Amino acid sequence: MASSRLRLLAGAALAALAAGAEAGERYGLGRRATEAEIAAWNIDVDRDGRKLPPGSGSVAQGRGVFEAQCASCHGARGEGGSGDRLAGGRGSLASGNPIKTVGSFWPYAPTLFDYIRRAMPMTAPQSLSADEVYAVSAYILHLNGLVPEDATLDAGSLAAIRMPNRDGFVPDPRPDAPRAKAPD
Repeated sequence: MASSRLRLLAGAALAALAAGAEAGERYGLGRRATEAEIAAWNIDVDRDGRKLPPGSGSVAQGRGVFEAQCASCHGARGEGGSGDRLAGGRGSLASGNPIKTVGSFWPYAPTLFDYIRRAMPMTAPQSLSADEVYAVSAYILHLNGLVPEDATLDAGSLAAIRMPNRDGFVPDPRPDAPRAKAPD
């Protein structure tokens, strides 16, 4: 009896959603997103660095952007504050006190670019230019000893960085475990 009620409620919910979509078209509520609106949000970068934008940034440039935009939350040298710690912690993951930072935990450098570009600074996400994001990425990677002080990063050099924890993640061996679908 309970399962038939559940099916009835689920069917009613689907019907309401369909009616809402029809009503939106019929009564002029809402609209389809334009190609430009979609493109503005279609900024994801995968772990291999595909879809990294043109541009470049140096460690020195990144230091300035970091001081102005990031240090108030993450500390002057990425040591943490109200925001997460970004530097240090290498070799600590197997210890009783693991420190998860960009240098100790993150498996792919392009995902650092992606995260900064989408979400930082917290008070103004997506406000940094591609050059500024490359620069901040370079500075954070330098703080973690992964690029030299004279490094300048672009799409090719960022994607080529091999992070220390690249092999620290393993696939879930359970046959029924959810799997991430590869992008089309």
